[in-house]
Amino acid sequence: MSMLLRRLSSLGLGKPHVSCKDMEKKVPLELVDDDDSKIIIGASGGWIATLKEDGVLRLQDDFNPVASDTNPKRIPLPPLVTLPHCQTKIITNVSVSSSSPEDDEDCVVAIKFLGPQLSFCKPAGKSSKPEWTNIKIENPCFYSSRVMFSKKDNMFRIPGSGGHLIGSWDPYKPSNNPTFQRLRFKNMPKLTKAKQNLMDLCCRSEHLVESRPTGETFLVKQYKKTIKITKAGIARMRTKALMVYKLDDEGNAVYTQDIGDLVTFLSMSEPFCVPATSFPGLYPNIVKFHDFDESGFVGLKSTRVWSRSYTCSAPYYIPPQNII
Repeated sequence: MSMLLRRLSSLGLGKPHVSCKDMEKKVPLELVDDDDSKIIIGASGGWIATLKEDGVLRLQDDFNPVASDTNPKRIPLPPLVTLPHCQTKIITNVSVSSSSPEDDEDCVVAIKFLGPQLSFCKPAGKSSKPEWTNIKIENPCFYSSRVMFSKKDNMFRIPGSGGHLIGSWDPYKPSNNPTFQRLRFKNMPKLTKAKQNLMDLCCRSEHLVESRPTGETFLVKQYKKTIKITKAGIARMRTKALMVYKLDDEGNAVYTQDIGDLVTFLSMSEPFCVPATSFPGLYPNIVKFHDFDESGFVGLKSTRVWSRSYTCSAPYYIPPQNII
């Protein structure tokens, strides 16, 4: 059974000009049904990762605007292996090193679980049968963080809680001894007492975002505050502040209100950036965010937050896709 997902904007990378095309996308109803049995566990590179009752984790391209409606791709992955004193029931997010995991032999899938376990797999590896390489992270500051793939560094990277430390893992030789980078925060803004008090009441999350068009890396800190507790005991949260830091190779994290022509997208997918001038309808120097219970954006120059309650069972931004 399927349904039409709301109109998607396919950001095409075809030559000679970049184009923006509105499309309708048909997806299986089970992927967007608004109930408690969520089967999507993450998204990256135009792929969603699902984990159904059969216990099989799959990569699927159902949300990719240019993928086939009638013959979507399904890539089954090996059964998950739980390390001692770890858990694999609650998954933080998924990251892929390539947008072609079905035929790219070098593509690596990384899954970050809540807690110390981090797992890697090569779905299309021809030299051996796909299997998981499981890492136990010792430092608890990474336990609730999200993993991302840096194309510039060719590494999987995870920001620690607070953003002061970044761990990097080689996708082809993952080990229990990652490379660490300690950040030094600079150019910090002077906050009003009211703004500081508000941020102290918020739940903070850190997102590493790589701008592939410019080669820049940003650390985005998002501050969300509980505005309502539902009868079911679920906290409804709203973004109240957002801070962006530009990172350099020396470990400096410089606060900025100017990311140039870029638009940053935060959702349950791996975050990404696009140049606003390449895609009609986008405005530069903003961060757009999309979650299960809110949607909005932040104008970095003014630091003003525009947010609205928005119930969505599939809050996934899909990065630009090549339509040729």
